[in-house]
Amino acid sequence: MQYKYKGIDKTGKKVKGTLIAGSLNEAKQILKSRNIFYDTLQEIEGGSSLSLLPSLSKRQMSGDLMSAFAKELSSYIESGMPIVTALKLMLNQHKNEKKYSAFLEEVLKQLEEGKTLYQALSNQSVYELPEFFLQSINVSGQSGRMGEVLATMGAFFSSQGEVKKQARNALIYPSFIFLVAIGMTGFLITFVVPKITQIFADTGQKLPKITKFVLALSDFFTHYWMHVLIGLIIIVAIFQYAYAKFFSFRKMIDKLLLKIPTIGNIIQNYELSRFSYILSLMLESGVSYAQAVKLATTTFNNKALKETFDKAAQKVVEGNKLSVALVRSQGFKPKRNFLQSLALGEESSSVASVLKSIAKLYTQENEDKIKILLSLLEPFMMLFIGAIVGTIVMAMLLPIFSMSLGAKH
Repeated sequence: MQYKYKGIDKTGKKVKGTLIAGSLNEAKQILKSRNIFYDTLQEIEGGSSLSLLPSLSKRQMSGDLMSAFAKELSSYIESGMPIVTALKLMLNQHKNEKKYSAFLEEVLKQLEEGKTLYQALSNQSVYELPEFFLQSINVSGQSGRMGEVLATMGAFFSSQGEVKKQARNALIYPSFIFLVAIGMTGFLITFVVPKITQIFADTGQKLPKITKFVLALSDFFTHYWMHVLIGLIIIVAIFQYAYAKFFSFRKMIDKLLLKIPTIGNIIQNYELSRFSYILSLMLESGVSYAQAVKLATTTFNNKALKETFDKAAQKVVEGNKLSVALVRSQGFKPKRNFLQSLALGEESSSVASVLKSIAKLYTQENEDKIKILLSLLEPFMMLFIGAIVGTIVMAMLLPIFSMSLGAKH
């Protein structure tokens, strides 16, 4: 269940946000561990369909920075260095990075006051950290596997950063080609075509339909290009606002995206891969199955899938198996091979290892699909540009050819 709260922290600063807890008492204990004195604390109705919102007083720590923090701290811990000494060393190394050094300094101060690493990371007011990361730190600290879990978390955040970087790099060339196509079309329509139009007007020749269409398009964009541009900006802004603010609208769009051939499969692979890997990490860290499922579910970006897993997570808390709950759910159902693999893992009590294998499988599958898509996208974009330019050129040349033939006769 999700709870929203308002209150003040130990410095007297007003804070508000949401958290996940199994009960109201558990929510109170979490706030107490973070040294937050709440004024209001209440369960969010329909909270299973809402994403976990960070406190407004903090900014989410980037994946690259979390990876660097986890890897560096794990290397010191596994070498036998005490956490306090490790953090002092890290603080000295990063003293020129103001925000990050403030984060390290606050965590270090709380550790020196006798708090655990989990409590220090939860109570610090510089960065918002994912709840699944904090809970894994909490459990691993009690079981003596802190270094191992931090190293694994660092590798996870690093791999997620690489996936995003590869996706951005892969889209650079197609985006450039698309912008070139738009630029060339705009130049031809607004500058070249109007000059040729004058020739046709002087001759009074009857024009082919395709020429009339291109001339009408040119006339429209020449006079109303600013209106079109402003209209597009307004439409995009309204769409982004509705997507960010209205859950039902975002769920509808996310559900449509999942149904698009190939693209939907890539999105689902990415979401299920991340969910599987995070859930396996928490289970290996010692987090209970029900709690791990609830925390891993908060990482979904696609709201259609998130709603399905939220409902299933609630069933797991009540004692059901996740695979059974997902099969019986009324929302968008995940891939069949995911459900079958999950059911096999639950039956054989090897959920963590099975999920880690699923995550690797889906990641590799996505890499292959994206490579194929990109190899097909490049010639398609060239054909797209050729078709647009060819249509405009043909529309302009047809009347000229007609004029030449008429002159000969």
